[in-house]
Amino acid sequence: MKSSSLSLCAPVASVADVESSPASWGRLVASSVRAAVAVMLVAGIAYPLATTGVAQALLPHAANGSLIERNGQVVGSALIGQQFAGATYFHGRPSATTAPDPEKEGASVAAPYNAGQSGGSNQGATHKDLAETVAARVAQYREGNGLAADAPVPVDAVTASASGLDPHISVANAMLQLPRVAQARQLPQEQLRQLVTQATQGRTLGLLGEPRVNVLRLNLALDALNPSAATKE
Repeated sequence: MKSSSLSLCAPVASVADVESSPASWGRLVASSVRAAVAVMLVAGIAYPLATTGVAQALLPHAANGSLIERNGQVVGSALIGQQFAGATYFHGRPSATTAPDPEKEGASVAAPYNAGQSGGSNQGATHKDLAETVAARVAQYREGNGLAADAPVPVDAVTASASGLDPHISVANAMLQLPRVAQARQLPQEQLRQLVTQATQGRTLGLLGEPRVNVLRLNLALDALNPSAATKE
């Protein structure tokens, strides 16, 4: 019988020889560069361009930030709330956003609806400061809207959202503010009720969330109806 030991004598390249081969390293680097370029072209250029093009073609208003204009000038976005005060406007949901304190390094000051610092207060339901803040807001809301000392107050009227930028309030909140605004602007309540209805958005897909009122749209409609009171405080 012939021995097969001859096959064992054939030279075999070691792993170290292959790994240290300049040609092998060159092929590895070249393939890595090609893969990186391919990923960059697909994920960094082609995909963003495709999604941007589809969004601009199908939903241009939403794709550009849901901007709201008045007399040709952008006055805000339907997605970000604004601070309104005074009796002549509907007030939005409280905002817990902050901004750097210009007078004290490392500190912050309240800056409602600051889109650059979106976020809530992160205070829990049992937090003493939160309880005191909500109690003060409840008292202020009742006093400002001429409600009884024990009148129920909508939750969204006295608590901030997780983003701090919520542009909506509940229909109940808007209706409780309606008499105050009507009196301040000397307008019939029924007329304002129609504006609230027009600014109300239904449940998402007819199922998710609750009906809600976009405060900026509502106040712009108010100003268009009653320009003499259009003084944002």
